[in-house]
Amino acid sequence: MTTTSAPARGGARVAVQRFGTFLSGMVMPNIAAFIAWGLITALFIDTGWVGQNGPVEAWRWADSRMLGGGETADGTLWVGLVGPIITYLLPSLIAYTGGRMVHGVRGGVVGAVAAMGVIVGANGTIMFLGAMIIGPLAALALKYVEKLWEGKIRAGFEMLVDNFSAGFVGFFAALAAFFWLAPIMKAVTNALGGAVGWLIDNGLLPLASILVEPAKVLFLNNAINHGVFTPLGSQQSLETGRSLLFLVEANPGPGAGLLLAITFFGVGAARATAPGALIIQFLGGIHEVYFPYVLAKPALILALIAGGASGVATNAIFQSGLVAAASPGSIFAVLIQTAPGSHLGVILSVIISAGVTFAVAAVILLAGRKRDLAREEAGQSGFADAIARNEANKGKASAATSVLGGAGTVAAAAPTDGAVATDAKEIRSIVFACDAGMGSSAMGASVLRNKIKKAGIEDVTVVNKAIANLDGTADLVITQQQLTDRAKRQNPDAVHVSVDNFMNSPKYDEVVEMVRRQHDN
Repeated sequence: MTTTSAPARGGARVAVQRFGTFLSGMVMPNIAAFIAWGLITALFIDTGWVGQNGPVEAWRWADSRMLGGGETADGTLWVGLVGPIITYLLPSLIAYTGGRMVHGVRGGVVGAVAAMGVIVGANGTIMFLGAMIIGPLAALALKYVEKLWEGKIRAGFEMLVDNFSAGFVGFFAALAAFFWLAPIMKAVTNALGGAVGWLIDNGLLPLASILVEPAKVLFLNNAINHGVFTPLGSQQSLETGRSLLFLVEANPGPGAGLLLAITFFGVGAARATAPGALIIQFLGGIHEVYFPYVLAKPALILALIAGGASGVATNAIFQSGLVAAASPGSIFAVLIQTAPGSHLGVILSVIISAGVTFAVAAVILLAGRKRDLAREEAGQSGFADAIARNEANKGKASAATSVLGGAGTVAAAAPTDGAVATDAKEIRSIVFACDAGMGSSAMGASVLRNKIKKAGIEDVTVVNKAIANLDGTADLVITQQQLTDRAKRQNPDAVHVSVDNFMNSPKYDEVVEMVRRQHDN
């Protein structure tokens, strides 16, 4: 096992990375709501599949008056569902999630109340950015206000004080958001929208790939994607029914083209692992799986930039796009969210971006093939080190890249948790927990679930969750080493198991054996 020190705290890259992680933590748990809105939009707006001007002649599914909306000329679902969801529901969910991250459920409630101030004050402008700001700030204000009388409330009055303190903070935060934050955020959103519009009108938006593709490899893309592209793309989608901004970062084509080139022209471990990584990246949407290949041969970033720019240019030429964010960036998610009439442009953008990346990467790989073979023969390929650097860039162990072999850990290994060896607690519920409760923990849960199934063990559930969502019901919690202490605070009564990475830990076999012994007894 290769041990790599975590990047030093501080510095611009780490600060932006943390900011992006926080933004991602507000948006990612609500992606299902974005997908639902995207499906409704694709069907029912005027240019949707069953809209007034859509490609499918269909009976009107419902009159808007039945859904609480105002009467419309054609009786579609536009007023009833599409508008209110994007204008009110999604920003409120984001603000609630951000507040909850800062100060639990009560912080989430106050954040959602405060968000209504910026939503209404912005007068129709999509206020994702405002919700991302006011939600956490309102929760933080509640947290500090309550510290003033912490431990000083007479018994029996705690609920009264807690409810009224949260109510007053929500009240003042909503007013502040309405009068002060909303005008500022509306101006910022309009300025960003104008800048993006200028780039599109002048054919310069493909140049965004010069920033986006390197940012992805360094795990700095969340701040750009969730902080800029998703809000502006949603605004465009509401107005025109589609936006190519959703595909600037999420397009799976460049990564697929890179991995295909390595499959054919790479050497050693990189070539051997590239086909499996391609499946994970293109079908599963986990783009970080190709980052180590770029870190091992940095010149390949040129291929990704060329591919990303060609994909953006293709969508600009065909005026194609998605109706909502595609997350994760899987080809399936992209196709599901493709706007009516945009399938040709979107599919071509994926194919062309993959082809351009493949061609440029092939030239780079062939040009350095002799040197790469010589390093491989000397045992100096550097691919394992690139995997470790990738985890250092991410700030934690990566389940996606651990399947490539030779994965390191971000920090020195923590002492082994001896809880695996005990049979004192009956195990019926196993939870994999990570920061977001999605990509890495989901992959780990899948691995253990298959092991338990092959062992013939029934009545044991294996799920993945965010650490913040641990509710005390899990019998056994599996986390990466640097997250175990947080998990213990959330669920102190569970058996806790620390692993180096979620994909190939030998402790899984110990867990399976322990559960088997319990069932046999």
